This record gives sequence, structure tokens and C-alpha cells, in this order.
Amino acid sequence: MTLAYNYIAIEGNIGAGKTTLSTRLAEQFNARLILEQFEDNSFLPKFYEDPARYAFPLELSFLADRYQQLKNQLASHDMFHPLTIADYFIHKSLIFARKTLNDQEFVLYSRLFAIIDNVLPKPDLLVYLYLDIGRLQQNIRNRGRSYEQNIQDDYLKKIQEGYFDYIRQQQGLKILIIDTNQLDFVAHEGDYDKLLNLIMQDYPIGVHRLQAR
Repeated sequence: MTLAYNYIAIEGNIGAGKTTLSTRLAEQFNARLILEQFEDNSFLPKFYEDPARYAFPLELSFLADRYQQLKNQLASHDMFHPLTIADYFIHKSLIFARKTLNDQEFVLYSRLFAIIDNVLPKPDLLVYLYLDIGRLQQNIRNRGRSYEQNIQDDYLKKIQEGYFDYIRQQQGLKILIIDTNQLDFVAHEGDYDKLLNLIMQDYPIGVHRLQAR
């Protein structure tokens, strides 16, 4: 069993299961795994308490950390792990910043992002895991991170809209939007197999919306 890609990025809203799926895929296919180190960001708990004050330093610090990690990991070929799977795509920085920063901050942020974006390779496949807000909140509660427990539905809706706005504008990427509302790929092996079967296909460039059942 092989995947048709060399670099896959798994994306989704907060609580969508990005890290869980990325880790499972990397284990199964002996892939190099890149996981975002967001828990080390000291601005994150502060942002959830006071978004207006901490949004800009939070987004800048995330951008710097993501860029440095991806640059280091993707710069060299790993002959023992030809497949790379990441639980984020660098463009999530722009998506979140568009929703959290004011207009002046976002203009400056976008200029910095454009410089960084030109340096990093794009994934061969971008997978977006779609879940309804209720399911996202359930997952957030279940994983029990204290600083996430007060995340509001409106914030999750804004992030979801930001991803869809971004996806609609893309022309040169292979993008899978997979509705996973009917799946529990953590608890049920059969659900994971259904999701895997969708990811394993070789898709043409463009956006592909799929229902996993």
C-alpha cells in the first residue's frame, strides 16, 4: 500500500483531528512526521483571555515557529522517509491572521508572510478535515486543554470561513475537503480505513469535496 504523494499536509479547524490523523498516517507509511509545536507558544493562553491585545504577537510568533520548523524539515531529502506528512500548512498562518488581526496589522503581516511563503515548498496534497462546530467543541472538551475550554462557537465559525475563503482562491494545489462528521477514525478502524481510501487516490489539481461515510 503506497500513497501517490511525497508531501501531504493535513489541515482543519481547531479540534478537527489533524494531529491524530497525521500521526497515524506517518506510522502506517513510515513517513517523516512534522507536528506543529503550538503548546510551546506562551502567547496562546494569553490570546484566548485577551484577543485584541495578544493577537499580533501570537500570529507573528506562530509564523516564525512554523517557518523555521518547515524550513529545517523540508530542506533536506530523507532517503529513509521519502514521504513527509505535516499536521499543518504554512498558509494557516495567513488564514488565522486574517480573522484575528485588525486591517493595519494584517497588511504588515501579509508582507512578511509573502517573503516567507516563496521559500517553502507546497504540499503535493492538502487535506482539509471538515467537522461541524458542535463536533469540534466536543473534541476540544475531550482533549481537555484548559486554555481552549472557553473557545466560542463564533471564533470557530470565523476560522472555518477563513479556510473556505482561502480554498476558493487556490488554483495550483490539489485540495481534498473531507466531511468527517459521520466518522470516528480514532475509535473505529473501519472509519479510519474509509478516510485512508479517500486520501490514497491520485487527484488532479483542484478542489475535491468528498463525504466520508
